[in-house]
Amino acid sequence: QVQLVESGGGLVQAGGSLRLSCAASGRTFSRNVMGWFRQAPGKEREFVASISWSDRTYYADSVKGRFTISRDNAKNTVYLQMNSLKPEDTAVYYCAADSSPYYSGFKYGVEQYDYWGQGTQVTVSS
Repeated sequence: QVQLVESGGGLVQAGGSLRLSCAASGRTFSRNVMGWFRQAPGKEREFVASISWSDRTYYADSVKGRFTISRDNAKNTVYLQMNSLKPEDTAVYYCAADSSPYYSGFKYGVEQYDYWGQGTQVTVSS
């Protein structure tokens, strides 16, 4: 059974940093696109960042220059380093994985991912 488990969320002041982790189990995702999405109350789930099997990264404009996605294939884990956090970054953050191997492009649609974590809350106070 495939599981994605996020951790690292919490409450932080504006300007602060958090590092989210997503540990996968049940299969390896070293050859797959992994992504981070977020969903604020009353809003649709939106793309944040993705990383391909070859470590190509892609970011939403709203987080470019502040967030960094990375992966550790040995640990089957993907990370999201979030710096210079803003109150508008407040949301539940979800990890996602695509089941198609060796895709080197960008995947930023919710429908393009096959596996999802349960989410971790990030709250940024002003």
